[in-house]
Amino acid sequence: MLFALFQIIGGVILSFGWIPQIVQIIRTKSVKDLNQKTFWLLFAGIGLMEVYAVSLALDGVGYAFLITNTMSLVLIVFILALILMYRGKEK
Repeated sequence: MLFALFQIIGGVILSFGWIPQIVQIIRTKSVKDLNQKTFWLLFAGIGLMEVYAVSLALDGVGYAFLITNTMSLVLIVFILALILMYRGKEK
């Protein structure tokens, strides 16, 4: 139980760690210093972990991992959408 709590807290911190980047992008409307390849690789890695998290959840375990991983995946997709949206406007 204690380790599940650690996983939830750690996962939430890792997921919410993307919020300051999202706020900065929206505030400045600039993504010129962001490397788009990095975020595509993060998306691929988190996406593959999401498949594993779903597998665990279907076996009745790993719900905390599924929830926090899904949060990270959604935020990375949001950042990628912002990069694609603002990258064309900066040129």
